[in-house]
Amino acid sequence: MDVADDLLALIGNTPMVRLDRTARNVDCHLLAKLELYNPGFSSKDRPALAMITAAEADGRLQPGGTIVEPTSGNTGVGLAIVAARRGYSCIFVCPDKVAPDKIAQLRAYGAEVIVCPTSVSPDHPDSYYSVSARLARELPKAWKPDQYHNPDNPRSQYDTTGPEIWRQTAGRITHFVCGVGTGGTISGIGRYLKEQDPTIQVIGADPVGSVYSGGSGRPYLVEGIGEDFWPTTYDPSVVDQVVAISDAVSFSTARRVTREEGLLIGGSGGTAIAAALRIAQGLPADAVVVVHIPDSGRGYLSKLYDDGWMSDHGFLRASGTTVGDLVRERDPDLPSLVHSHPDETVRTAIEILREYGVSQMPVVKHEPPVVLAEVVGSVDERDLLGAAVADSGVLDQPVGSVMGPPLPTVGIGEPLAAAAARLQSAPAALVLDGGHPVAVVSRADLLGAIARAGAPHS
Repeated sequence: MDVADDLLALIGNTPMVRLDRTARNVDCHLLAKLELYNPGFSSKDRPALAMITAAEADGRLQPGGTIVEPTSGNTGVGLAIVAARRGYSCIFVCPDKVAPDKIAQLRAYGAEVIVCPTSVSPDHPDSYYSVSARLARELPKAWKPDQYHNPDNPRSQYDTTGPEIWRQTAGRITHFVCGVGTGGTISGIGRYLKEQDPTIQVIGADPVGSVYSGGSGRPYLVEGIGEDFWPTTYDPSVVDQVVAISDAVSFSTARRVTREEGLLIGGSGGTAIAAALRIAQGLPADAVVVVHIPDSGRGYLSKLYDDGWMSDHGFLRASGTTVGDLVRERDPDLPSLVHSHPDETVRTAIEILREYGVSQMPVVKHEPPVVLAEVVGSVDERDLLGAAVADSGVLDQPVGSVMGPPLPTVGIGEPLAAAAARLQSAPAALVLDGGHPVAVVSRADLLGAIARAGAPHS
């Protein structure tokens, strides 16, 4: 009978498909390597199996042990599948930007999931890197695969995915495009392909803001790719070019591919295809561009495939007058986002409010641009006045000690009615454009816009 002995035997040998509709405006071949056909629906099944097998062989992972790993989801799923087959427990530490669907999926396999803030630096004790390292040290019989520095990560891609792509394209591949997260996938596959044909171009697809494309490591929303540090599993000598793609383009491309090709992919797949389309422009008809699709979109149904989430984060635009029109009518002398930081003094925050003539502002961890997860609170002039009258010493305390909760949010492309709904319970709302806070609108701003819209024409 044509039956696999167990689920792990089904890892790898994923299919490839021509993106004939997505690539209808380019001359060359655009082919997608569909890693979502692995048992865990992502490319991370391959390194998960390889890392566990190697750790078992050299004794790092003992029978009945616990696997501890910082992961945004897909590596965790792969590790959980192998662990289920081989009798290990799993604890996964995720950043708070991970979709709830992916966390639920990890827990469905019986794993414990710990969620940590994205807004802290990698070396902060609360970062998901630090928390996982502490657990791996403290728990008995714990083993940390450490996908960012484990050579079995890129080796798994070199041994399996690279040969598959070479065989499936009959050696005709000219360009390979792949998102860069740990760097293991692009490094392993790229190294194999270049050994077969040194002229093959290897292109990294990276979120805007990630270190691979020259950023600081923040801010971006797409999951599973991009980093704020340099993993040793990434080999820059293999990569010929890195193309930076915004969250907005990544998400819109993923949605477009799903609707045009019937292929449900994740946001990082959208990043890779958007980069591949840029590379494909102007290539001759005999060029063969292979784009790596790392996972399925089923883990992102509550985010990039949810119109409400996309609208709330400023990725979609409604018809008619929108919050964006309201923002554009504001005082042009105002900074785009008047803000404070949690370590600034209350006195400084009051001076900022007075300087710009505003009543509320967000408190953010970094200088803009920031993502919503980096907004830690808000201050209101009325609350600061009350605190200062009660105790003048509060003026020299940090804003973080007296700030209120973050303001409600509204997408820049949402109708004014959406802003009115948010302002029912708050004096101001934070406006998001492509997931980034860009302005604050108040009840007075909204009333002014409504009055101007309803004013008779002279």
